[in-house]
Amino acid sequence: MPPVSPSTSDPDLESCSDVDTLHDPNRRGFASDNYAGAHPEVLAAIAAANGGHQISYGEDVYTARLHEVLVGHLGEGIEVFPVFNGTGANVIALQSVSPRWGAVICSATAHIHNDENGAPERIGGLKLLAVPTPDGKLTPELIDQQAHGRGDEHRAQPLVVSITQTTEMGTCYTPAEIRAIADHVHELGMALHVDGSRIANAAATLDLPLRAFLTDAGVDILSFGGTKNGLLFGEAVVALRPEVAPGLIYLRKMNMQLASKMRFVSAQLIALLEGDLWLRSASHANAMAARLAAAVGEVPGVRITQPVQANAVFAVLDRDVANRLRERFRFYDWDPATGEVRWMCAFDTTETDVDAFVAALIEESRAAA
Repeated sequence: MPPVSPSTSDPDLESCSDVDTLHDPNRRGFASDNYAGAHPEVLAAIAAANGGHQISYGEDVYTARLHEVLVGHLGEGIEVFPVFNGTGANVIALQSVSPRWGAVICSATAHIHNDENGAPERIGGLKLLAVPTPDGKLTPELIDQQAHGRGDEHRAQPLVVSITQTTEMGTCYTPAEIRAIADHVHELGMALHVDGSRIANAAATLDLPLRAFLTDAGVDILSFGGTKNGLLFGEAVVALRPEVAPGLIYLRKMNMQLASKMRFVSAQLIALLEGDLWLRSASHANAMAARLAAAVGEVPGVRITQPVQANAVFAVLDRDVANRLRERFRFYDWDPATGEVRWMCAFDTTETDVDAFVAALIEESRAAA
């Protein structure tokens, strides 16, 4: 007897489609690109991957196809490991290129240092060696501030450098800058990791294919971001050199990042990367940030603090103005001591959203004058 479709035989499942919308879908904020929902094309990909049975834990046709898609972007010889989230991707990637006695050099503003609740250290067992930077970007000279003590049993051994592309300050490394870092750390016997939570925004800024500033620039391992660019959930660890890949299959499971129904992670990444959705969405978010920066830069009392090179705008403004504005549009303080705030744009930010925000900022600024 053939199986009966649940959608036509189970009244309980049929009733599950009647879910109340509990929020205003027209409301936008500028706090984080994580606030945005999933892109409709990504949701459609999830639905398309549903139905029937596929082998679990990554032996499905969607995960196999994702590998082919990323080979097209990054070159032959890579290994791809879909995971649930960015923190998990970073921990697994860093573990794979560092022994237990290893340390990771990163910028003082790095997400792994400030925003992952110590996961690389608590879960990954890795010491982080943070270096202050003016713009979130490391250089060979800055790396050398912590790349010492080799062979000293009293010091965690600096064996990995982690950079973020684009950085937590919204700045973007050029291919030449990444190549200089890669050459330098490789000469020191170290590996180079890229936290690519906003890697698509970097590609849009640079107007270059991903391979140009990753594989070809000497990066060893990548945390490929998807959630900030329209996925419901999901990232991927990508080993760009075969020798860093063998342990990843075990580390992913050990770190609770192995999805049983992996096809739904992979299908989202395919939807993002097989066509131009990844670049289209990132380019739009960047354009909205540029529009926002151009407008707020003309408002008296507002000072933009970092080059606007992707989808983030950093600015200093009067604290009272910021607090009143925050009642209308949510956003975060970056440095409460200086009054610096961060405004983020997403794939679904519209020109109307930006213009409404700027109008509100002008109104609150005039009220405070």
